[in-house]
Amino acid sequence: MIPGWMGVGFGSQMANSPMVILWLNSDGSITLSQRQAPAEVMPAVVTSPLRTASLLANASITVGNNTQFVFSIPASAANTTTIPTIWAFGPQNPGSSSSNALLQIHEETGIASFDLSKDFTGVASPSSALMPFQRLVIAHAIMLTIGFLLLLPIGVLLARYMRTFTPIWFKGHWFVQFAVSGPIIVVGISLGFQAVVESGAQHLNDEHKRWGVALFILYLFQCSLGAFIHRVKFANILGRPPQNYIHASLGLFVVGAALYQVRTGYKTEWPKIGRGPLMAGTDYIWYIWVVMLPLLYAIGLAFLPKQFRQENKPKKENYAEMFDVTAFREELELEHAMDSQISEMMAEEHHDMMAEEARPTLSYRD
Repeated sequence: MIPGWMGVGFGSQMANSPMVILWLNSDGSITLSQRQAPAEVMPAVVTSPLRTASLLANASITVGNNTQFVFSIPASAANTTTIPTIWAFGPQNPGSSSSNALLQIHEETGIASFDLSKDFTGVASPSSALMPFQRLVIAHAIMLTIGFLLLLPIGVLLARYMRTFTPIWFKGHWFVQFAVSGPIIVVGISLGFQAVVESGAQHLNDEHKRWGVALFILYLFQCSLGAFIHRVKFANILGRPPQNYIHASLGLFVVGAALYQVRTGYKTEWPKIGRGPLMAGTDYIWYIWVVMLPLLYAIGLAFLPKQFRQENKPKKENYAEMFDVTAFREELELEHAMDSQISEMMAEEHHDMMAEEARPTLSYRD
């Protein structure tokens, strides 16, 4: 089997570091390609590099399991003894001897520092140190996985189950979906944008990035729709209003899309940052969550009949209470009018009596 490609770059990050990339061809020859990239993208061939590398075919080993490519390159004009370098390995052979052949994404990367004043004693090993953009990517993944795949489903299930047992279910639902999840999701999205900037890559240039922005917009719309439903009530609508069904359906869609988004993140985006594949258990955790969430929600649908009965009962009672209050109010007004009339009559009688008592009495004597 023909091995993939290997590359060395002179610098501390991929962006703008001169690279020497080599691979073995099917005829036994070795291709040396000098390239450079403005960001975390496939490097382009540099036709006139500042320092030209030369392949040392006789010193290279292409037979057996210990493949080694050897080249020489003039020293830097900076006249330094310590050279920061980056390296990468891709398992997929380009399949062409052309120096501008297409390279598949690397699987392993690392950083190293060579001291030219000392003899080279070994081969660089994968570095555990994280580059700045890699730290941002990891933080982005953690925050949005917690926000979209843990907290949002908890809020959905809380509404599905608790609304039939307590009238304050909405406060818990709102608290989880907006007050707790909102800041985490906003921070996670911001970290993703900053990671793209740090790596020098392009925004919205792949499916994961575009879906991420769309999902964030849907989340904001969903929160706004929930607030609208809670605050604006239409008294003349019989049954559940349409916006309630839209809100519920959109919430389920957001959770489902988040499951897909997280998978594309660790399947297609994570390998691009050069930290190797994630542990095999990641897939198992994702599959378990994909099964558990719909199952838990489906069980909660058993409370729908109880929910509908509870929703219909207050409406009938409210209508009855409305008519009772109207009749009671009319009765009160009638009693008040009668009391006013009686009070006026009693006041008049009292006034006449006082006037009669105050009238002087005349006495006659014979």
